[in-house]
Amino acid sequence: MTTILTPTDEFDVETSNGLWMPATDAERVTGWTLKPEGMCRAEACVALPADAVRGMEVNVEAFWRRLGGPVVADDGRAVFALGAPAEERNAQLEGLVAPDFTLPDIDGKPRRLSELRGKKVFLATWASW
Repeated sequence: MTTILTPTDEFDVETSNGLWMPATDAERVTGWTLKPEGMCRAEACVALPADAVRGMEVNVEAFWRRLGGPVVADDGRAVFALGAPAEERNAQLEGLVAPDFTLPDIDGKPRRLSELRGKKVFLATWASW
């Protein structure tokens, strides 16, 4: 049994050789349906490489990468995470405005984000956990 984490849910699916799974499970996990044209959702279809389909099985890892989404797995390949494709992430962020906050700059002078409106801002954050 393989656990697959997606941006919207978590699934436990029988897979083989990575993320090969029946097309019905691929549809349940991804929301995309296997058709002769490839994997399809509504009017959109993504053509699959010939080696990503085997009868009624789909290599979801290959499909997801073709879609532009990141795929990561734990060392044992028992848990996979399918990240939202860049285009989808960008669409969700487009038009959002960051809340105003104040942080010290490299010289220790407090800077408000709102002081930089209209300028390109590179903000790097990190955490130790």
